Amino acid sequence: MTENHQLWGGRFTAEPSEYVQRFGASIGFDQAMAAEDLTGSLAHVAMLKKTAILKAEEADQITAGLHTLQQKLANGELEFSIANEDIHLNLEKMLTDLIGPVAGKLHTARSRNDQVATDMHLYLKNHLNTILPLIKQLQATIVAKAEKHITTLMPGYTHMQHAQPISYGQYLMAYFQMFQRDAERFDFNLKHTDLSPLGAAALAGTTFPTDRAYTAAQLGFAAPYANSLDAVSDRDFILEFLSNSAQLMMHLSRFCEEIIVWDSQEFHYVELDDTYSTGSSIMPQKKNPDMAELIRGKTGRVYGDLMGLLTVMKGLPLAYNKDFQEDKEGMFDAVKTIEQSLTVFNGMLATLKVNTAQMAHATTHDFSNATELADYLAAKGMPFRQAHELVGELVLTCIKKQAYLKDVTLAEFKALSPLIEEDVYTALDPETAVERRNSLGGTGFKQIKQQIAAAKTLLGE
Repeated sequence: MTENHQLWGGRFTAEPSEYVQRFGASIGFDQAMAAEDLTGSLAHVAMLKKTAILKAEEADQITAGLHTLQQKLANGELEFSIANEDIHLNLEKMLTDLIGPVAGKLHTARSRNDQVATDMHLYLKNHLNTILPLIKQLQATIVAKAEKHITTLMPGYTHMQHAQPISYGQYLMAYFQMFQRDAERFDFNLKHTDLSPLGAAALAGTTFPTDRAYTAAQLGFAAPYANSLDAVSDRDFILEFLSNSAQLMMHLSRFCEEIIVWDSQEFHYVELDDTYSTGSSIMPQKKNPDMAELIRGKTGRVYGDLMGLLTVMKGLPLAYNKDFQEDKEGMFDAVKTIEQSLTVFNGMLATLKVNTAQMAHATTHDFSNATELADYLAAKGMPFRQAHELVGELVLTCIKKQAYLKDVTLAEFKALSPLIEEDVYTALDPETAVERRNSLGGTGFKQIKQQIAAAKTLLGE
């Protein structure tokens, strides 16, 4: 026997230096998967008993020990040590201290390679089943708010310039669609997460008569991986999750950006509730949209989590490499970030005050109805390009006179074109302009009601 006390130390004559142990250890963060590790071990020992790889009394002793560790974990009584490197060796050491040398038989037909992969699949699957309802909850908040604001008018923007009047409800439903795509991506992500690596061992499988289908079923996975090399080296399911998370955060960030801008004194379209705002330590009048800004800022860290793992993976040969230790912190970080961001954003949106009068005022003191006049002329038989040019010239004239299209007299309109009649003022009215846009998916009130009805069906309401 050597003096090396590591569980893998039989081949070594010396232990790593303390600073090397600290550099190589992952227990500082992978203890987040302690519950999943114990769950995986219970399924594994049940399989060892079922296949008679272990004697029933040995398996029962190990099972009882694992249940004790589960209880201790729930009570916050487990203390992890950097000397034991990772969550697997820490728990194995605790089990050994609890039940003696028989604990070493738990690792029969198993490697830390398939063990850690199993832990991550279990961890991510659990959190995907939390994240998906959070997205649906946000979508339900959007639908409820959109339903209240079907006829609320606001300027629609392109290039951050007033473009055409739209319904605020239509605006909100655009984000519903973005989050629906997010939900569908995470739902598909579940398919690749719902696979069991357990039993792949280090890389080549095992000579023991294991039953991988049994452990997969015990753990609630749809199936085991079909290839043992792939099972221990696949991190695509995490990359998919991080990519999906990055897109979700991008959508939240875009929404936050508009809330931040519209909450400003210059726009004053919306007002955040005090519970989602903060003040200034020096300027007493300030009410800052800090939560929206923080979600916008946290988008960058999730992008970093994705790029970090993509970079780790890009040159790795099969099968397991120590580089894989860098796959966890980004996953943990993204899970925490998006769960918190979705929760905060949902509350922030639900309590958001919409200044409908200010939004409506903005649609009557701009030229977002210029397209209506061009369409009006086109409907009367004028080629659209000619109408476009005439209306553009009229807009320029109005700008010089500091007036709007609604201020132009009927005589002035007729001088522009004899096709124009008194009904032009109805056509120029923002509410008319919005209500009449009933092409599929448009901002017309009937179309928004149809979008909301379809959304409710998707949400199962």
